[in-house]
Amino acid sequence: MSGAPAIELPTIAILGTGSMGGAILQGLLAPDVLVRGGIRVTTRRPGSLDLPSAPGLTAYAVDDDPRANLLAVEDAAIVLVGVKPAGVGDLLDEIAAALAPDALVVSVAAGVTTAAMERRLPGGQPVVRAMPNTPATIRLGMTGVAAGSRATADHVELARTLFATVGDVLVVREDRIDPLSTISGSGPAYVFYLVEQLQAAASARGFADEEAALLAQSTFRGAVELLRSSGLPPAELRRRVTSPNGTTERAIAVFDEQNLPGVFDAATAAALARAEELGRDLA
Repeated sequence: MSGAPAIELPTIAILGTGSMGGAILQGLLAPDVLVRGGIRVTTRRPGSLDLPSAPGLTAYAVDDDPRANLLAVEDAAIVLVGVKPAGVGDLLDEIAAALAPDALVVSVAAGVTTAAMERRLPGGQPVVRAMPNTPATIRLGMTGVAAGSRATADHVELARTLFATVGDVLVVREDRIDPLSTISGSGPAYVFYLVEQLQAAASARGFADEEAALLAQSTFRGAVELLRSSGLPPAELRRRVTSPNGTTERAIAVFDEQNLPGVFDAATAAALARAEELGRDLA
């Protein structure tokens, strides 16, 4: 093996290193990733983020230096906007004049459209919108990426490479980002909820809390890994577990009687409606 990094990226600034910005930072610091020119991150308060000691990593705190965000974006090739949706507009207004003309601005804020971002930035500034999810914190994330009107195929590829440091990436049209958010963005919460309910069912049948957690969590983990490694569709794997006239068949029949497919459809529709509301509020 040559020891060459699997992923190479240019200078990156992460503005607002909360849970998602912090997850992406950890991905960038992985041994198989090389960021030429270094990584700059900003936080609100000094010491608010437990940053590792890493070559090329520079941290700025806004409370220490009001110019922290401006210093971070200077000559950066990628600027990741990691603040909450309500703060995106003010942050873009602040950094607009300091951006390199060809710097790619990437937002992970839910509901903030690329058009809304472009209105705050100089003409020609490329913008990409992304929707990661929380498993990015363990490099098993799923991120949707959509280009703004000024972003080229090269910009999209740069964004795809960035988010590949924390998991899988799907490039979509921007009108698919909100529907995507109802599946992969909110999806981890659905899975946690199902695990929670399976644990509760195990507890109701006499298992201790630790035993119920082991049963439910190990079952979900094993099933997902089997699905991923087998290459088979979930319906086929389900069929193989569901023996005719067996216990699993009886359980699946109850799910069907309760219209579980309809519940999932209604739940994701409600999430999409809320995402669209947020988009209108932040436009």
